[in-house]
Amino acid sequence: MFRKLLSFDEARKIIQEQFKPHFLGEEEIVLLEASNRVLSENVFSTLDIPPFNRSTVDGYAVKAQNTFGADENAPISLRVCGVVNVGEEPGIKVANGEAVEIVTGAPIPEGADAVVMVEDTERENGELRIFSAVTPNENTMKKGSDIKKGQIVLKKGQVLGSSEIGVLAALGLVSAKVLKIPIVAVLSTGGEVNELGKELPPGKIYDINAYSISTAIIESGGKPVYLGVVPDDKKALSKAMQTALASTDMIITSGGVSVGPKDYTPQIVDSLGEPGVVVYGIAVKPGKPTTVGFVGEKPVFSLPGHPTSALLIFYLLARPMILQLAGRPTGDLKSVKAAASSRMFSAKGRRTFVMVKLEFDQSCRLIADPVETGASGAITTLASADGFVEIPENEQFVDVDQEVTVFLLRGFIGKA
Repeated sequence: MFRKLLSFDEARKIIQEQFKPHFLGEEEIVLLEASNRVLSENVFSTLDIPPFNRSTVDGYAVKAQNTFGADENAPISLRVCGVVNVGEEPGIKVANGEAVEIVTGAPIPEGADAVVMVEDTERENGELRIFSAVTPNENTMKKGSDIKKGQIVLKKGQVLGSSEIGVLAALGLVSAKVLKIPIVAVLSTGGEVNELGKELPPGKIYDINAYSISTAIIESGGKPVYLGVVPDDKKALSKAMQTALASTDMIITSGGVSVGPKDYTPQIVDSLGEPGVVVYGIAVKPGKPTTVGFVGEKPVFSLPGHPTSALLIFYLLARPMILQLAGRPTGDLKSVKAAASSRMFSAKGRRTFVMVKLEFDQSCRLIADPVETGASGAITTLASADGFVEIPENEQFVDVDQEVTVFLLRGFIGKA
């Protein structure tokens, strides 16, 4: 039997107290490979953006004062003295009574301080008639008005997405300094687990957990290293765990944590180094056999073999650690409010997590509908569930139509 079933809150507290996130280092990578990485330093602009005064419309660069009083009934005439195109330096100076044809994004020529939109003009030969006055700086973007030289444009700890990488590209940077990614070893145990790509013998199942958990690790900002399926053999499992400890920042195993005669994982984790196993069984459903240990500063999560249980416990307990090691924010999973479609019962004395799918009813209410699993290992649960509802130990059930908080496992697009 388990040494002592801890409550969910006790287990989480022990894990948080034991875990000491440490700096994994930084590296410089090319910009096109920097997506979803975390900046390791502030980024300062080395130039003004835009680097010159530019037109924001197609039209004519003018001295604004030369257009004052212009309207549809009394247009003002100016002489067109040249053209400025995108990507070229103006070789023209605008004097009183003159205008220069200009396109969007082109530099404002010397002497001009505004641009009249082409729609507000009429041109015949070299004469331009202006039907609407402009004010100084109208339809222009001043040098440095977006980003000033020396300004902090991105801060340490920001996750680089398409917008942030666009900012770095605007500065002419070809690389970025980012935090190193936490490396997480993933291995599966059990005589019934079969590696993908091989013929499935009778009594075997394919290795679901390694692939679902590895994907969740990537989503959390880590890099999984799949070490394959390890048989229920103490020597083989101990060797695989030692290899993982030597080469990664964290280990996640699945299977071999219950009370069967070949469930060796807790013993082996405890033998690898101090402090060893700190959590051996949690009063939750699903996921009761979960074992958590530490070897020095490296966490070792040994999750149940049931796919739904393993992935759920990963999100609840392992995910926050990967986020911290990756230098990312560690907030709760995104959540939505919904109405329960039916009663959801808790397991006596255990924190219960009910997998649900979300749909909109005919009244456009968001409904949380429990996923029928039959057992915590049902594979379809992984694909069907949008999230889970948490029922505290002291509540017997959630009633029909009761408002619940659904913690999302993925983005949600409801069906009406």
